[in-house]
Amino acid sequence: MADPLQAAVEMALESGRIQKESLSRGFSVHHKREEINLVTDVDIACQEKIIAMVRERFPGDDIIAEEQANTYEGDSNRWIIDPVDGTTNYAHGYPFFCTSIAYEVKGRVAAGVVYNPIMNELFFAASGKGAYLNGDRIGVSGVSNLKRSLLSTGFPYDIATNPNNNVDHFVNFLFEAQAVRRDGSAALNLSYVACGRFDGFWELHLNPWDLAAGALILEEAGGRITNLTGGPFDIYRGECLASNGLVHETMEGVIKKGYRTP
Repeated sequence: MADPLQAAVEMALESGRIQKESLSRGFSVHHKREEINLVTDVDIACQEKIIAMVRERFPGDDIIAEEQANTYEGDSNRWIIDPVDGTTNYAHGYPFFCTSIAYEVKGRVAAGVVYNPIMNELFFAASGKGAYLNGDRIGVSGVSNLKRSLLSTGFPYDIATNPNNNVDHFVNFLFEAQAVRRDGSAALNLSYVACGRFDGFWELHLNPWDLAAGALILEEAGGRITNLTGGPFDIYRGECLASNGLVHETMEGVIKKGYRTP
């Protein structure tokens, strides 16, 4: 039986190769339902390559991926794929994007890989075995004061029409943290918390392919991840509050100032 983590690493590296080559030779950009929600030919090419590799090596496994219709039923082994997390960045040549691949076994994520090909940074983890960046073990920061914390977040594509759009939380954190970044890739944001570059991250209206690999990497690096109000985290529920653990409760308090029930 092929090792899922090693296979996920190979898939992510191949996806990254496609992304780098396509940046230099050009690609087409298309719109989804919302005008600001993009998909490129590169997203499709990367996804097709990853799925072909899964089908060859793990023919009995299920697959959910961003650029296809998905069902989340059952508890069989499942691949969770985001071929390009940060497509808007990619489309503009802004070098903050990645491939995110996770492997779920009976409802629990067992392996996760996040790869930024421009920075050549490969984050990976297997359940119970720690988290790594390019082969070196990583851990979360030791910052315990929110005023000294660098945080990150993101906004939904329907920000103009959705009242639960994270703007209130963003403003509140601007006054409570040292600084807040919004750079367009949840998978990389979670990985950055895992390696101590960020001290916390929160976001709403996410998909399992945005969260699955990064959440495992964070937890294996010693971090904490919950729903927005500190309850159990679920990759299929679309929201997360992630941190080094030391500023988590303080972040919960800031979130609760503006929290609306989804």
